[in-house]
Amino acid sequence: MAQLGYLLVAMLLRAFSVLPYPLVARLGSALGAAAYALPGRRKHVVLVNLRLCFPEKTEREHHDLAKEHFRQVIRSYLERGIQWFGSAKTIKNIVQIESRIDLEDKDAPPTIFLGFHFVGIEIGCMLYSMQLPVAALYTRMSNTRLCDLARRQRGRFGADMIERSTSARKILGILRSGKPVMLAADMDHGINNSVFVPFFGVPACTLTSVSRLARLGHARVVPFVTEVLPDFRGYKLTIFEPLNDFPSGSDTNDARRMNAFLEAQILRFPEQYYWVHRRFKHRPPGVPAVY
Repeated sequence: MAQLGYLLVAMLLRAFSVLPYPLVARLGSALGAAAYALPGRRKHVVLVNLRLCFPEKTEREHHDLAKEHFRQVIRSYLERGIQWFGSAKTIKNIVQIESRIDLEDKDAPPTIFLGFHFVGIEIGCMLYSMQLPVAALYTRMSNTRLCDLARRQRGRFGADMIERSTSARKILGILRSGKPVMLAADMDHGINNSVFVPFFGVPACTLTSVSRLARLGHARVVPFVTEVLPDFRGYKLTIFEPLNDFPSGSDTNDARRMNAFLEAQILRFPEQYYWVHRRFKHRPPGVPAVY
């Protein structure tokens, strides 16, 4: 059954890669709206997250935002076909890039590109890898064959794909060699090497790995965000200025700053953040579970 499921997913993604982007995007949006009409665990997770992070919104507003989020998420799954199997020309045609740093600076210091789990994160990383060398950290999926497919296709333009569980020594070696490292640290990966800091006022288990890698690798930390543009016009990758005084010497303060930066970006397009993830899976001692 797992083998059949993998083959079906791979075939569908290859089929979507040859269809016009606006058609795939519209189909994904429609399927997302239909999926929201069905009860499910992910719908419950999304609504819990939205209620916690936006308590000022009404229940109707929570549901409207959750439905739009489902549109964005399912759409992003279908668009993986273009991202994984589409040509470099196709991807360049649907992604704009705005960088506030000089990407061609040959004297640039070691750089950590700090990403966040918006629905467009993947295509932004792939566009960057077409232009400049980069290593990207990924988290292994439970389906081995699908994980291997994702790793190959995400790295097909030259990105060095590094499993998140690899040693810090290897990542530091990459940084010191002059190759930037892309990673995201806004998911709940457990209480080890994490601190509880506010995320929209709610204690969130937040990784401290960015601070440690930046400190040990003498690296600047440059946030980036890929947003979905309206009217099915594609995406925009924005690379921001390096975070000032980062790392600060306090992993907790640095984690707070990362979450504060992320909050500001979410408020620009809240429907595009990955609310389907259990961001508050782990809770501080004595605080009840929410999912």
